[in-house]
Amino acid sequence: MVRVERPQSEILLLTIDRPERRNAVNTETLQQLAAALAEVSLPETRVVILTGEPPAFCAGADLSGAESEVFHAALGAALRALAECEVPVIAAIDGPALGAGTQLVMCCDLRIATERSTFGIPAAKLGLAVDQWTIDRMTREFGWGIARAMLVGAEVFDADRLHRSGSVHRIGDVGDAIEWARVLASQAPLTVVAHKAALDESARAPDASARSEDLRLRAWASSDAEEGRLAFMEKRPPRFLAE
Repeated sequence: MVRVERPQSEILLLTIDRPERRNAVNTETLQQLAAALAEVSLPETRVVILTGEPPAFCAGADLSGAESEVFHAALGAALRALAECEVPVIAAIDGPALGAGTQLVMCCDLRIATERSTFGIPAAKLGLAVDQWTIDRMTREFGWGIARAMLVGAEVFDADRLHRSGSVHRIGDVGDAIEWARVLASQAPLTVVAHKAALDESARAPDASARSEDLRLRAWASSDAEEGRLAFMEKRPPRFLAE
């Protein structure tokens, strides 16, 4: 299951809550995750955090149902829901994030992990192969070298190694993730959304940039932009309303 909480009104915390299975995801869990993300929109939510109930972030797919077409459809839908979420998504990793766990992590915009966290795609050890969308996303988020090591060499990486590579942005726990989210939530949401869309579209065909350009123009024309300028001149914290 996925537990839904709000540590702050504008922050949505989604927790994969199957500790007895080390948070291995099944069809129902993935469907719940996609459904929760489908409800996310400004201005009610400015940041989403995805984490797992200890002792793991997500140990992979629940292999009891991983071969079914329904499972694979649910996994694909959940991954795309994370990648296409309107607002920034922070992955707060503590413990193993393997297989589907690493797939979930790489679909988030920002990543923070404890030192005991591990990452990898052990498909080559199971006789499986991941889809092209996952491979494309992994090469963009982790880089060619790490993607090749994980996919071809079935290599497992620790948090420190990924942090040094820039694939993990910070070392810390879910409490640190919430504090980070509070900082993000205080920033101009229309600007953040426009930048997120532009970064996503930079990996696509040139004609896919219309949405990010619309969002950029919306940010420049917003009352938040005026508030940001006034707050800077008046030397006070801005009060952004996503308007």
